[in-house]
Amino acid sequence: MPLLYVTDLAYPARGRRYCDEDILLTSRLREHFPLALCHPLDAAGLMADFDAVVVRNSGPVLHYQEAYDAFRAAALAAGTRVYNPLTGRGDMAGKQYLLDLTAAGYPVIPTIDDPADLALLPAVPSYAVKPKQGADSIGLTFTPHPQGPAGVNLIQPRIDFAYEVSFYFVDDAFQYALYAPDPARRWELEPYEATAADLGFARSFIEWNTLSHGIQRVDACRAPSGELLLVELEDLNPYLSLDLVSPAAQEGFITALTESLHSFLTV
Repeated sequence: MPLLYVTDLAYPARGRRYCDEDILLTSRLREHFPLALCHPLDAAGLMADFDAVVVRNSGPVLHYQEAYDAFRAAALAAGTRVYNPLTGRGDMAGKQYLLDLTAAGYPVIPTIDDPADLALLPAVPSYAVKPKQGADSIGLTFTPHPQGPAGVNLIQPRIDFAYEVSFYFVDDAFQYALYAPDPARRWELEPYEATAADLGFARSFIEWNTLSHGIQRVDACRAPSGELLLVELEDLNPYLSLDLVSPAAQEGFITALTESLHSFLTV
């Protein structure tokens, strides 16, 4: 069952080397699947010759939104298997989920998209404002007085958090966690020993997303109150920082991914 593995090996990610991660993963997946790599701009034109498309480290689709939308439309129309499946409710579908989760009472950084609703947020000296259709902190600003039309920007209280932590899953199985002890250095990550409460927090968002297969990363921050709050639910092409985990964790992840893909292809 041949796989088309979508990646941008030349993407200049800040503090990360996408190419090394995808070279590792494809070298191991080739032991189990016939596999070819392509740039995200070529995926729509090539996917008909493959049993499934695996979307990996391609950078924010914001940089090639029209081509990505065309790929999604073509894959859905043809019934092409895409991993992660295109039914994700997290970043794959935009940032609306932050508003939905806030409204549903989930432990997420409180989020609105209308300055007129500012009273719904905690009163703080400064608010984070970022484009609703943004990614990778593109367009992020901080201001004490958010302004602008409704529905364009996400508005959140600026939180003086202790650290950020990410939980990595394959399907619904937790693999490992990494955290950034210094909030100013987001991608200087170290292994994190997740507690039962931490995993319960992360799993609640995996369950909410309802993806049967796929790689997901739950990003959170430790608030001053001590609780974890969701920052992002990355279900499109989450970078995995595999070079920072132990050999056992790395091997476990690759095994889980291989088994997930075998299951995905036979459903």
